[in-house]
Amino acid sequence: MCVRECLKAVTLALLLCSGAVSAKTATQVEPNTQVPAGNRHYAATGFPDRIVASPAQDAAHGFGVAWRTDATVNTPVLEWVVAGDSPDVGKVTRVTATTAALQTENGGSHHHRVDVTGLAPDTLYLWRVQGKDTWSAWNQLRTAGTTEQPLTVLYFGDTQNKNLSHVSRVLRAGLKAAPDARLSLFAGDLVSGGDGEDDSEWGEWFAAAGWLPQETAVAPAIGNHEYFEEFEDTPQERRVLGKHWPVTFALPRNGTDAADSSTYWFDYQGARFVVLDGTSALDLDTAQAQAKWLDGVLTGNAQRWTIVLLHQPFYSPREGRENTALREHILPVVLKHKVDLVLQGHDHTYGRRGEGQQATPQYVVTVAGPKQYRLSDEARATMAPVGEDTQLFQVLTIDPQHLRYEARTVTGRLYDGFSLDRQADGSKRKTELTEGRIAPRDCARDQTLKGRADRCWE
Repeated sequence: MCVRECLKAVTLALLLCSGAVSAKTATQVEPNTQVPAGNRHYAATGFPDRIVASPAQDAAHGFGVAWRTDATVNTPVLEWVVAGDSPDVGKVTRVTATTAALQTENGGSHHHRVDVTGLAPDTLYLWRVQGKDTWSAWNQLRTAGTTEQPLTVLYFGDTQNKNLSHVSRVLRAGLKAAPDARLSLFAGDLVSGGDGEDDSEWGEWFAAAGWLPQETAVAPAIGNHEYFEEFEDTPQERRVLGKHWPVTFALPRNGTDAADSSTYWFDYQGARFVVLDGTSALDLDTAQAQAKWLDGVLTGNAQRWTIVLLHQPFYSPREGRENTALREHILPVVLKHKVDLVLQGHDHTYGRRGEGQQATPQYVVTVAGPKQYRLSDEARATMAPVGEDTQLFQVLTIDPQHLRYEARTVTGRLYDGFSLDRQADGSKRKTELTEGRIAPRDCARDQTLKGRADRCWE
């Protein structure tokens, strides 16, 4: 592959020098996927694909698995067993999946779900899923341990665009930096397109992710691009949940009734993770319902750390975005329950801020994909550090007394970092991690290849 790409680059350079290729061609905007128009490369087959594990509500005793096949496969099974060192895996337990049909631009498919329960904490399990007369690879996944054990978590902002071309290296870099990560969080907008045009994008998201969705438990927030816009007899648009979202992940079924497939929570080694649906809160008037539900989930929370994940930020670093309903209804609940960390995406820049002089909450906005916006003047005045034109991944390491956060560039350089440390009185102290941190990055371009001055990169 490297040789072929190098030859292509050399050929392009020679053509440019000879005038055979125009400057316009050389600077054309890269397509969102690598799939040529009309190609059905990601059509479902009898082989299981898009296999992804997600945490159960009690992640020490279970996990969920979702996968896809073509429509010839109905109610397949998942097999699991405690992992061992022999290729003789021993006696397996079989669980029959539930199946849902989906029709896309790539044809029909069946999406399957299994909830694996009754497992032991901190135990490595071997599991595989069935297709038509075939099976997936055996995958290994370790259940959550006790509240006293340290935990490593990966967190990614929006992937959304050019997943296979540009996002894949960010996800690989994250796994290399944190090979012991058990959990991967995504802040929404995993893909870009709407219904009827996004199946290939989902295919490329899974291709970019590689083994990450099987070797770690994936917990995504939903973004606005997982919805699509529907126009009726009036010019006003309304958000409709995309058909991929409910069938692509086997997420806990414990959300608010107002957004039952896109809100959920789970406990993992001393931390409670709560996932909200910012799009529904802002555009479908569910902010109050989500706030009430969040209050119930956090009331009586016995976990040492609390982390909230959602797509749209409470404080936006991009010009012209004011997510008022989130701050009016949901933010007071976050403050009431002294949430430690709020992880967000949506604005395709980097920015972190605290709540006044308090150590917590810390609010983070980040981006993994190549689509890059510009920072507002307000963000530069109220957030530090901030950044543009930078693909990032984040690593969280959590133990009973410390929560360490690192944001790293796709090449592995430390961009931001801090530690939250529990004090004897139960309060938290924040310490900035400055050693090795690079300077904040700004966009060096006046406009994108499409001529947009409000963005740094498409």
